[in-house]
This record gives sequence, structure tokens and C-alpha cells, in this order.
Amino acid sequence: MSDAREAGLTLDPKWDANGLITAVASDAVSGELLMVAHMNADALAATLATGEAHYWSRSRQELWHKGATSGATQRVIEMRIDCDQDAVWLKVEPAGPACHTGERSCFYRRVGATGLERD
Repeated sequence: MSDAREAGLTLDPKWDANGLITAVASDAVSGELLMVAHMNADALAATLATGEAHYWSRSRQELWHKGATSGATQRVIEMRIDCDQDAVWLKVEPAGPACHTGERSCFYRRVGATGLERD
């Protein structure tokens, strides 16, 4: 591989047309998938600086410190970036539910043959 972004050791996120990358958060202990969100450069920098997850709220168009109002923060244990640096994976210690509905994970429903099913 000759692409420095894919083979090198320099953090060089590949932002989409809106200046975002996908961010996936999972529980660092159980491995459970908690949520999928997006980060811009400010969210990534704030996450690295504070050790707590920050995201970009596409609906509110603002930086979002996860748990700032609810208390359900996510302490980052480890952050990984994928091969072409357009997605990050946060292994976190959650201080509460990840989902705005109050569910532990945003993925609390299965898609079945006849519709959605709750766990």
C-alpha cells in the first residue's frame, strides 16, 4: 500500500462533503453496540482532549457532549479509526443509557419477517 492515510500512523480523517465522519460507540466491557453518530473536526478534537465522547448533532447543527444534560456520559477507553479513516469506533464506559429513548443501546429492536421486535 502506498496510501499514507491507509498505511501510515498519522491521524488524517477523511471527512465527507459535510465535514463529518461516522462514529460508532460500543461498551468497552461487554462489546455491546450502543450507538452510531457523527463527528466533525471539533467533536473529534474535544473527544481527544477530554476523554469523553463528543459528537456533531446533525439535527441541531451543534457540537454535542454526550450526556452533558442527561448525565449519561461516555468515557472513552479506546478510540480506533478504520482503514481509510472515514469512521471511528469508540470503546466507552457509559454512565447511563446511550439512546435518547432511555434504552441502554439505540439498537434495542430486531427487524423480523413481520416487522420490528423488541429484545
